[in-house]
Order: sequence, then C-alpha cells, then structure tokens
Amino acid sequence: MMPLLVLMTSCCGSSLLGQEERKSSYSPVVPKEEFSATMVRMKAEKAAVTKRQAELLQTRYDLRNDPSPGIAMTRGKPVQQGIRVKLAPGTSWERLGTLTPGEIRDGDLFPPGFLPLPHPNHPEGGMVFPLFEIAEIKRQEGRDLTRFDLDFDLPDHFLPEFPAPIFLTTRPDLGDVSQGKLVTIDNYFELFDGILNPKQIEGLRLLLTPFPQQQFNQTGDRRSERPSRGVACFDCHANGHANGATHLAGDVRPQEYRHRIDTPSLRGVNIQRLFGSQRALKTVEDFTEFEQRAAYFDGDPVLATKKGANILERGSQVHFMAEFQELLDFPPAPKLDLFGRLIPEKASASELRGQDLFFGKAQCAACHTPPYYTDNTMHNLQVERFFKTRTLQGRVASADGPIKTFPLRGIKDSPPYLHDGRLLTLEDAIEFFNLILGSKLSAAEKGDLLAFLRAL
Repeated sequence: MMPLLVLMTSCCGSSLLGQEERKSSYSPVVPKEEFSATMVRMKAEKAAVTKRQAELLQTRYDLRNDPSPGIAMTRGKPVQQGIRVKLAPGTSWERLGTLTPGEIRDGDLFPPGFLPLPHPNHPEGGMVFPLFEIAEIKRQEGRDLTRFDLDFDLPDHFLPEFPAPIFLTTRPDLGDVSQGKLVTIDNYFELFDGILNPKQIEGLRLLLTPFPQQQFNQTGDRRSERPSRGVACFDCHANGHANGATHLAGDVRPQEYRHRIDTPSLRGVNIQRLFGSQRALKTVEDFTEFEQRAAYFDGDPVLATKKGANILERGSQVHFMAEFQELLDFPPAPKLDLFGRLIPEKASASELRGQDLFFGKAQCAACHTPPYYTDNTMHNLQVERFFKTRTLQGRVASADGPIKTFPLRGIKDSPPYLHDGRLLTLEDAIEFFNLILGSKLSAAEKGDLLAFLRAL
C-alpha cells in the first residue's frame, strides 16, 4: 500500500513538494498562524501602515481644514471648499483641458488624486470606521469597532456630518426625526415609536442589530482585539445616510484589483433600481439579503458559514428591513420645484447659470436626470484613457469598468465623491468630470456649476 503521505502529496499538489502556493479567490479557512501571533504582528506593523497611507494622501491632496464661508450641510457642518487634488508638477487645470487623453497619459500628467484610491491597507482590506462612529457606538452599546491592525484614513472634515439628519417620505412634516442623535439599538424605539408602524420598527431594529462580519466576529480569524458581536447595517449607513466608512468590493479578484467602496447614502433608495458594488442586484430586498449572506464576508460563503452568517427570512425580516430603507428621503431642497428644477424666484443668477450648464455644456444631465438626478443605470467613464496602469499601495490602478449613476439630490451632504471617495470636494468632482468628459468649462462656469450642485 502506498504511504499516506505520498497519497496526500500526489492527490493534492501539496506544498510538501515545494511548489509555490497559487493565488486563489478564497481566504484560508484555517488561519496559518495563531490569533495571538497575528495580532502581535499586525499591531507592530500598524504604525508603518498608517504612515504609508498618510504619505500617499499627502502626495495626492491638500488636506487642510478650509470650510466654505456660509455653506453648510443640513445640520450645520461646514462644507469644505476648493480643489484639493494636487496637479502633476509643471501643469495647470487650464493646460490639462487643452490636451488629449493620450497626451495626458504619455506625459504622465493625470492628477494623482484622480487615480483610484486604495484602501487604508489594500492587501488586507475589510471594513474600517471613522473614529467618531467607533466612539459613539462604544459609548451607547459597549461594542468596539476598533481594528488592531489599521485606522480610517481620511480627515473628519471631509466626511458627512455626524450624526446625520433623517427625513422620512411618509412624514415630511416632521423634518429631521433623529433629534440630533445617532440611532442605535439602544434608542431606536423611543425615537420612532408612534412614527413607524410595527413592521417598519422591526425592520429598523434588524438594521441596527450587529451580526458577524469578516473582520468583526467571534472566531480567531478577526481584526478586533476581543471577540465581537459583529457590525450592523447602520454602522456604515449611519442614520440611514453615510459616515465615510470604507470597505473593498467583494466581486473582484485578485485582491489588488478590488475597488475601495465609499459607503453610499441610503437616502432615496425608493427611487433607485440598481444595488451592490457592480449593480447586479435589482431590488433593495435583494441587496439586504445579499449583504448579510455574502458581502459581509468578502463574497465567500464558506467563511460566512464559519464566522456566523445571518440567514435572514425573506418573507418577513428582509421585507421589514427593506420597508424601512424605502422610507429614507433626501434632505429638503427649497429652491427646487416638483420637477427638480430651480424655482427662478428663489435661485441666484449663478445657480441659474449653473443649471443651464448642467443641462448643456457640462453634459452632466446625460447621466444625472431630474428630479432625483440619476438615470438608474451604469456608465463606463473609461478613465484609464488618461493614465498608464500602475500599482498604488497594493491597489492596481487600471480600468474601473461601468459604475452606477448615483443620485445628486442632497449631494453637498455626501462627501467624499465617486464610488471610492477619491474626490474630496465638489470642486474636485467638477474638475474630474470636466477633464473626463472634455467639457472645457471656464473658471467662471465651474463656479456657477458648483453653485447649482449645492442647491440640489
């Protein structure tokens, strides 16, 4: 009889033969080292990881705290002003506008901040939360979303206001129903009893209930110091909006090609028709169920089983969660009429000129159609025309492919911008699309377009 060791080697192609381990979409089910050793090693590496990402951000952006006078989000947080993306040495925005994509690519003139933004530690990935979210969840629930291996990277002044206001499609008369609080499992009932029906309250409870996730779970394969109950949907979508929390899309492999995801707002999901990072999901019910079954675990059902996947009951739990999400409304826009256009008597001359540009020369309305400023489809901007493929902190900057058209209603409340948060201000977004679309806007036209976007 052939020895067992020989059989195992010949059948499995084992590393016992000294072969190089091949790449796989799957993470190892059994960790290659003890949890205690992993934590010690990653804690020791954390300072270098943080420094490396901070240096990347400094090379790409002007990160100073410089709010725009008199411009604020719905609850009063100042909106950052100015172009923050740094230009390549020896060029200007005016000069870039005169060059072809090929000339920009060959001259390596594409602004670094317009390239895909890597995760704070791209080779590792996973959910990362801003410190203000971590602190408030810990204060209310005693649940700790701190990772021992890395921290969130973007400064707080570039993120949405916290806690965000909540507006309901069913009760617009109430205005912001959050009472200035972060809604959690501790306070949701007192805030919403008498406003929501029993199904909606149960849906909200589930959206606030922590369930196991790839980095936050009870197993030894986690990135929290202590075993964790997990994360809740509204840990990222705080108050049904967004808080800047980031992750990596689960639908691309290998790791270096995965997109960073800037958590999108859930405001207005009732008018949206595409969900998920590659928009393969067609209802918010599909999305809610998929998140719990697979997206929480990097799209790996084996690890989901190991770490504690939450299999929601489609006929009630999924429906209840979706019903609450469908109630989340955009913030009021008093200058817009029922068709989503400016009311001339309420708008400034600059805003009206910006509206004309939006529907004309700037070409924004080709994708962002009123009243909610989305066409509910996807578009491939082909940004790779402007740069040569390169690797940035473990992230291969190459073609992004088709990306969903996100609604622009309430856009000033939702920085940073683009699907991976690479654009820190609306001014950055205007420069990005002006270059990508070849709109050739003047400085004055860019200012008018900014004024219109802030009115949406």
